[in-house]
Amino acid sequence: MKSKIVIFFLSFAGFLVPMPLIAQKTLPIIVGVEKPKAIIQSTMWGIFFEDINFAADGGIYAELVKNRSFEFAKPLMGWKILKPDTTSGILIINQSETNPGNPRYARVTLVEGEPSFGLSNAGFRGMGIKKGMTYHFSILARQLEGSTMKMRIELVNPLGKLIGTTNLTPESKAWGKCTVSFAASATEPKARLNIWFEGKGSIDIDMISLFPDDTWKKRPGGLRADLVQLLADLKPGFLRFPGGCIVEGRDLENRYQWKKTIGNIEDRHLIVNRWNTEFAHRLTPDYFQSFGMGFFEYFQLAEDIGAEPLPILNCGMACQFNTAEVVPLDQLDPYIEDALDLIEFANGSSDSRWGKMRARMGHPSPFNLKFIGIGNEQWGSQYIEHYAVFVKAIKEKYPDIKIVTGTGPSPSGKDFDYATKELKKLNAQIVDEHYYANPEWFLQNATRYDNYDRNSFKIFAGEYAAQSKFTCSPDNQNNWKCALSEAAFMTGLERNADVVYMCSYAPLFAHVDAWQWTPNLIWFDNLKSFGTANYYVQKMFSNNKGTEVLPMLMKNRPLTGQNGLFASAVFDKNVNEIILKLINSTEKDQTPNIILEGSKKLMPKAKIIVLKSENTNNANSLEQPAFISPVEQELIINGKIVSPILDPYSFTIVRIKVLK
Repeated sequence: MKSKIVIFFLSFAGFLVPMPLIAQKTLPIIVGVEKPKAIIQSTMWGIFFEDINFAADGGIYAELVKNRSFEFAKPLMGWKILKPDTTSGILIINQSETNPGNPRYARVTLVEGEPSFGLSNAGFRGMGIKKGMTYHFSILARQLEGSTMKMRIELVNPLGKLIGTTNLTPESKAWGKCTVSFAASATEPKARLNIWFEGKGSIDIDMISLFPDDTWKKRPGGLRADLVQLLADLKPGFLRFPGGCIVEGRDLENRYQWKKTIGNIEDRHLIVNRWNTEFAHRLTPDYFQSFGMGFFEYFQLAEDIGAEPLPILNCGMACQFNTAEVVPLDQLDPYIEDALDLIEFANGSSDSRWGKMRARMGHPSPFNLKFIGIGNEQWGSQYIEHYAVFVKAIKEKYPDIKIVTGTGPSPSGKDFDYATKELKKLNAQIVDEHYYANPEWFLQNATRYDNYDRNSFKIFAGEYAAQSKFTCSPDNQNNWKCALSEAAFMTGLERNADVVYMCSYAPLFAHVDAWQWTPNLIWFDNLKSFGTANYYVQKMFSNNKGTEVLPMLMKNRPLTGQNGLFASAVFDKNVNEIILKLINSTEKDQTPNIILEGSKKLMPKAKIIVLKSENTNNANSLEQPAFISPVEQELIINGKIVSPILDPYSFTIVRIKVLK
């Protein structure tokens, strides 16, 4: 008697998943081990970095002093004057005519016999200080004629208790960098830095800085090691930077200009971060970009974590959600020159103009840039016209550079359809698509690329994240429901690796006390950090990428929701392993029979990696950073049949060694 198939709808934590139930037995799942269908690019799974949510200043850039050179719109924002009086005080001096990159500095004056004068810096929602850690303080200073000013440097907790101190006496009458190091006596997530001035006279100060000793690779003035390690653990194929909407700017005056982010730290031109007042529910008027994390540091970070750099450049258009300013086509030359010069900065010899700058910054050898993005999330005919001009100029000089373009902020609709049509005409190489939607959308779109044109452009799934409430809601959560739906969607990305070349979740980082957007992949405070459930989904795909896609079929169809299952299969030539990725989106455990058709002799035991949560509203936190995290197990292989138990609401990876 034939099996009877009944269609019903299972509630998956708030949304419905169509499930065909087999009355007598589960249909077999066939993996064609000897029938690879697509090569998987080394860039398949990567990272999208944008300076939102205090991701750079206050985040991965380890500087602890906020507004270190008095360049914020309010020069003393982040600073507090201690013990002011009528004769001693601070004066902000502006020298924009002679030093436009760093126009302001402060002059502190103290009359002999009067009490000391102090400045206190709040850091980025406080300063994260660790007991026993060495901290490196530096300042640009010059003593005016007749001045004998000395400085006492202090770290204090919120109650004013001293947790670290040292002394410093600048002696030069000319500008010079003064440094001193000292250790902290206690751990404190919300410390402040106090600088007391004693003596008499006047001293000019600028670029006041404090860095921990434990930066990534111990680089002076470097990056926060725990955050970089989380990125390195993803084993990303690429790093897209610096965004995102900050590439565009609210207006063109405030766009991201890479040339202003390289060279000497003190000469990098600070600008306001376009996210500082974007959302009324999370106003952050103290959010600026110091560019201590500039283009050189982004290239260096990509190299450190083994990722291909993917810089994104302004195309002569400001954010279309804000001013929508556009540069006329006949005035695009400076923007195009920036693109060509960036390629030279990354790849040129140390004898070239911009290659020489790279070498002077400490990297004589090229960064081997292969990709460049033109524009972020623009749409409409004006963008297509701008993009075409850039392509012509770049390809004439650098024909091997792959150019990334985009279809706008939405994965469907009139603007998306127009961009897709026009970009096909222009023979675009890699096209960036963005998806911010509810979990249902991600489940329903696991088949999105099954029928894409194989002879057209390749896809960069550049920004995706399931929204538990709605896009831009401050109440979105990084819960397991969202992460599991993303995993289901990603099986479709992987299954179509002949079309999809690059993928990245967005946004990347968020400070728990200073975020503007949620959800995010990694959260942190001033001392700790954790990966979300979404982070572990990304990590499991990226760490188990494989080199070629294998067909994985139930009744000659890919698993895209049948029985609530989503799946993909790959083979990794580097280690000779079959890798199965299986998502059970239902509330019941399932045990599929997976036949490895055409495989050679297999190891009798397979490794299983399981990510799950019985409650789809669960999420990781600073208090429980590994609440939802992968667990490894073993599975016995029965000949060429694999039968893993798929727990409810779970993402399971099975790795099977093929013997030679």
